[in-house]
Amino acid sequence: MLSFLKIKNIALIDDLTIEFGDGLNLLTGETGSGKSIIVDSLGALTGERVSSDLIKDGRESAVIEGVFSMPANKLMRAMFEESGLDVEDGDAEIIVRRELSVAGKNRVFINDRNVTRALLRRIGEHLVDIHGQGEQTSLYDINTHIDMLDEFAANGTLKNKVAQAFNRWSDVRAELASLEKDEAEKLQLLDILRFQIAEIRLVNPRVDEDAELEEEKRRLNNIEKLTALSGEAYDLLYENADSTAATLEKAQRRIVELGEFESQFREYDESVASARAVVEDLAIAVRDFRTRLEFSPERLDEIESRLAEMSRLKRKYGDSIDAILEHLRISERRLENIETAEFREEELKTKATRLRLVYVEIAGQLHENRTSSARKFEKQIIQNLTAVALDKARFEVRIDTSGDDDAFSENGFDRVEFYFSANPGETPKPLAKVASGGEASRLMLILKTTAKGAGQKKTAVFDEIDIGIGGRVAESVGRKLKDLAATQQVLCVTHQPQIASLADRHFIVEKNMSGGRTFINARELSQLEQIEEIARMLAGEQITEAARENARTMLAAAR
Repeated sequence: MLSFLKIKNIALIDDLTIEFGDGLNLLTGETGSGKSIIVDSLGALTGERVSSDLIKDGRESAVIEGVFSMPANKLMRAMFEESGLDVEDGDAEIIVRRELSVAGKNRVFINDRNVTRALLRRIGEHLVDIHGQGEQTSLYDINTHIDMLDEFAANGTLKNKVAQAFNRWSDVRAELASLEKDEAEKLQLLDILRFQIAEIRLVNPRVDEDAELEEEKRRLNNIEKLTALSGEAYDLLYENADSTAATLEKAQRRIVELGEFESQFREYDESVASARAVVEDLAIAVRDFRTRLEFSPERLDEIESRLAEMSRLKRKYGDSIDAILEHLRISERRLENIETAEFREEELKTKATRLRLVYVEIAGQLHENRTSSARKFEKQIIQNLTAVALDKARFEVRIDTSGDDDAFSENGFDRVEFYFSANPGETPKPLAKVASGGEASRLMLILKTTAKGAGQKKTAVFDEIDIGIGGRVAESVGRKLKDLAATQQVLCVTHQPQIASLADRHFIVEKNMSGGRTFINARELSQLEQIEEIARMLAGEQITEAARENARTMLAAAR
């Protein structure tokens, strides 16, 4: 249930706060007073996309905040725990806040924890259900019919299983179709793959081989300089009478002698010995390196030729030896798949047949659920249509099944369509062809409320679904909303006095001028103010005493 809504700097709203209650909460006001802005703001708290264009002119930011309370059921608790959010036992209080900025840095908070809009959409589905203006047109799309029936039948888990089975089967069918390509295309691809594999294998490059060859090439091209440098280094380190090694040896003897008189120098003896060992090792390494140095024009030619081969492969198959070897691996796998395609094809056909049977079995269960639930759905819809002055109407759920594989889908193999007749003696026809605007509004209310069932704890919002109706029909729709409000909180935007008279809490939305600027306000009406508002809805701008008396009568009857 929504208990508190705060809107700041949205469209024409400066700072608006509304406290809602149980039962039927009605919002009325002149056309264009801003009622739909309130509904849109509530939609933002369920995760709907919100543009920064909604921020009030001259403001840098805006805030929409709502406080909800609902039982922390198993699903809700799991969603909160997955996201690191705390949830109380029993009736949990959930505070949702969306912050918008002109700079585009929009943020979402749940219980003061920054979360993603995707998470808000998941949680928002359990908080509010909004039925907007003109939503009855969605009834003309038969794709919504199957969703309503499935919602009534609680087929969600089974539908997921059907979708998973369909996707597994589809993946195998796609792989099988790929193998069944034109034979000439296969032969051409075989020739290309065999040539590329043979070309790479002939060169047989090793990882990092090009870097090693480049280093050897540099060494051969600088043989004279390397010989001279290594010879000089060896002489300086070891060979000369005053070499580093000889100097360190003399120094070590002096330090030892010094240490006999001064103990502070004894600790350096080991360090100097280590330095001598390093110098001698380095001298041996330089000497051995110089010994191995030998200029070979033949080896240089071999390196140049090898590098050229690898460069050619890089131009064709990748910019590195790793990329070339990866291309080889993929090509070998593709070649193997094609060469064994005949065996693989038979394997996939067997697998596809098995997965199709699994899909058909689960989709068959879904079909049986839909068929059994369709009769119950029809019965409840017809009973509820009586409550909105469509007592002579007929409603049917027709389910057509297809055995054509191409007609199978993630939704199963059923095609669901609603048929409707508002008048006695008329054969039900597809809903899109026969329902008028007013009938569609009432039918949408009944379908939505029946599909979702009673006893829900989330808030149901109806934004001017009473367009195109009036009089006795509007009263019947109001009664249905009142019945629904007995089991869950209902928010309704209406222009019908018959509906407004049934409100448990009645709010008026007003547009006012101050300082040359327009702003929107909303406030709950007292009983006397409610009489005036309903009288205005009955009579228009000139409120007569007769209209007031009529309003009193309507309110008394509603009590």
